[in-house]
Amino acid sequence: MKSNLEIADIDRIIEMAWEDRTPFDAIFYQFGLAEADVKALMKKELKFSSYKLWRERVENCATKHAKKRVEGMDRFKCNLQRTITNNKISKR
Repeated sequence: MKSNLEIADIDRIIEMAWEDRTPFDAIFYQFGLAEADVKALMKKELKFSSYKLWRERVENCATKHAKKRVEGMDRFKCNLQRTITNNKISKR
């Protein structure tokens, strides 16, 4: 896991990890953290009870893993977002 993450980056990774529609591939694309790294980060940063709830949610969420997604769902950002650059997501 990367140790040079800033607090703002950690907050954004946690936010993305909690979002149902944001796959681990998007986190890897933006921050270079694999799924195992995200799980380790979440375990370190969250209370244990919150981490358990998150893990249960992730295991049952088909949109968090690219292989479990519905065929044809190949993007990981909203149609309203123009680009993802340096963790600054452009909005309308």
